Amino acid sequence: MTKPCIICCAITGSLPRKENNSAVPITIDEQIESTQEAFEAGASIVHAHVRNDDQSTTSDPEKFARLKEGLEKHCPGMIIQFSTGGRSGANQERGGMLPLGPDMASLSVGSNNFPTRVYQNSPDLVDWLASEMRTHNVKPEIEAFDLSHIHQAAQMNKDGRVPGDLYIQFVMGVKNAMPVDRRSFDFFIETVNRLSPGAEWCAAGIGRHQITVNEWCVAEGGHCRTGLEDNVRIDKDRLAPSNAALVKRVTEFCNQYKRPVASWRQARDILGLPQPNSTNP
Repeated sequence: MTKPCIICCAITGSLPRKENNSAVPITIDEQIESTQEAFEAGASIVHAHVRNDDQSTTSDPEKFARLKEGLEKHCPGMIIQFSTGGRSGANQERGGMLPLGPDMASLSVGSNNFPTRVYQNSPDLVDWLASEMRTHNVKPEIEAFDLSHIHQAAQMNKDGRVPGDLYIQFVMGVKNAMPVDRRSFDFFIETVNRLSPGAEWCAAGIGRHQITVNEWCVAEGGHCRTGLEDNVRIDKDRLAPSNAALVKRVTEFCNQYKRPVASWRQARDILGLPQPNSTNP
């Protein structure tokens, strides 16, 4: 299999804290340093949240702007993807950073259960976020927590609310949402291929399921998400020493299944993103 595998590194998220793993990057400087290490290890997308100094979550556009500036300087060419997730803000606050024009942003197109609450994505909010992404030329990464979300993404693509070829991520292993089940995984791939033949897909496994889902993706020709947002351990007995260590584990799967790791240029071509003016490889 010669199709390059895009590796996305979700560096921070909204939940992991220093108490869980001291390697979780919280400050902007820590996030830039951790991302640079992951970039050098093979990640071509960074999925980014921002935090306050007390580690609490925020959607502060100023913090996102500082992070974007640092990533563009230290990780030239890397695809910058901002989170519009519901743990970081409420309603339209979740999209307040989109005018900064990141390459991509996450877009959850429907609601679902989380471990202790409902993750609310009302139709009006989804349409507003999608509209903001169109306005600022930001490519959505569809975060599918349920089969219905794949169908909804295909409909939004068909009617123009999400233009271009879709990029759909299956989020697997969140308690009360999509389970880590191989037959379901295979069906999600079949559904994407049937409803949106031009789409690219990836998947994220939460917690101990990360390594399982990473291998499934590499073996089946998809793309991978890894990182400390989803999983703070390298194995059941050890904490992950860095985001880069989790990226390197995916590259080992790529070697095992004889798939090249996508460079940032290849990743941009695959996802239909413009190439920046840079002479870097």
